[in-house]
Amino acid sequence: MSDTLTAPAAADIDRNPYKADFPLLAGNPNLAFLDSGATAQRPACVLDAQRRFYETMNANPLRGLYSLSVEATEAIAAVRGQIARLLGAVDERGRACARDIVFTRNASESLNLVAKSFAPLVLGPGDEVAITIMEHHSNLIPWQQAAAAAGAKLVYLYPAPDGTLPADEISAKIGPRTKIAAVGHVSNVMGVENPVEQIGRAVHAHGGYLVVDGAQSVPHMAVDVAALGADFYAFSAHKALGPMGIGVLWGRHELLERMPPMLTGGEMIDSVTETGAVWAPVPEKFEAGTQDAAGIYATGAALTYLVDQVGYEAVASRERALVRYAMDELAGLGFVDLIGPAEADRHHGVISFNVRGVHPHDVASILDMDGVCIRAGHHCAQPLLAWLKVENLACCRASLAFYNDRADIDALVAGLKTVWSTFHA
Repeated sequence: MSDTLTAPAAADIDRNPYKADFPLLAGNPNLAFLDSGATAQRPACVLDAQRRFYETMNANPLRGLYSLSVEATEAIAAVRGQIARLLGAVDERGRACARDIVFTRNASESLNLVAKSFAPLVLGPGDEVAITIMEHHSNLIPWQQAAAAAGAKLVYLYPAPDGTLPADEISAKIGPRTKIAAVGHVSNVMGVENPVEQIGRAVHAHGGYLVVDGAQSVPHMAVDVAALGADFYAFSAHKALGPMGIGVLWGRHELLERMPPMLTGGEMIDSVTETGAVWAPVPEKFEAGTQDAAGIYATGAALTYLVDQVGYEAVASRERALVRYAMDELAGLGFVDLIGPAEADRHHGVISFNVRGVHPHDVASILDMDGVCIRAGHHCAQPLLAWLKVENLACCRASLAFYNDRADIDALVAGLKTVWSTFHA
């Protein structure tokens, strides 16, 4: 594994000690992977952990009294505690509230769980759910459906042109009828960090609840759910160096206790009769069936690598340097239109743009010929792109991670010059 770098050393984007830790990147030295906002690459320690689970403790957690099953159970419990500490979910004595960590398949399922199991407990006709126009579809469609089912109204908060949510927009849209505010911590299109704490204070002042989509924040920054004022917080492991198929939902314990399960079946019950069932305690109540135990175990390895080996300070320092360099280079091309704030430090690893007169799908396809991987399309944020009046409801997105370097950005810029010359020969 790479040596741990200080934040100033990590900002040296000419040097890259990280790629050696990632087998796919190390095995493809000419690949510029710039789609980490969709899914991150996995370090070898994560791949090794997943294999180690199957080779050394392959048994169904919670279901057996023999040693392999006990070891698997303890391994999953340890990861729950690790994630609780990562999110600042601790009690008054500073102990991790592992029981409040629910494992799902992804952030989408986590948010659906809140919308389907919690929202009906608090939403009624005439109530309101407040979300931003910037939300990923995973934090938008569930609330459309929850509001419609309850006869409630979905209220959108709109940012200023630079992506900032104005204070007067928050105060005007969140009021006595707002029972839930659901907001992405960081926009997956503009990269801006939303004023989650301010939104939380506003909705709590009226007795409502705050749901936070952390899919784009956990990979980039330290999170403290108490400081944010969150009542629920969701993220996906695969965007934070972990395996696909693992999601996390943290919720305040008293709220999780009130919620019925969304899925029923094995392992989520205390007892079953011919006429009914008694649910297991939180979190098992929400984890019907066999969990991806190896994936959960490997998620622990991913977060250990991200937080302890690399460190959030180094991540932030390096990503700031990468984004600044990339935005300066893109601005100098003359045929690229950037989307989002002009200040590089507000992009949190995400740079969205379009090449004038060229469809984003064509841009991505031509870049791929040179080994440059970007995202092109609506990024599961169609209402935002419609509001921004982005042509074709599509744009290009380069999303950076700490394992990128100057050469990756140079490859992107060179590829974009090829794109432009291809259409303007």
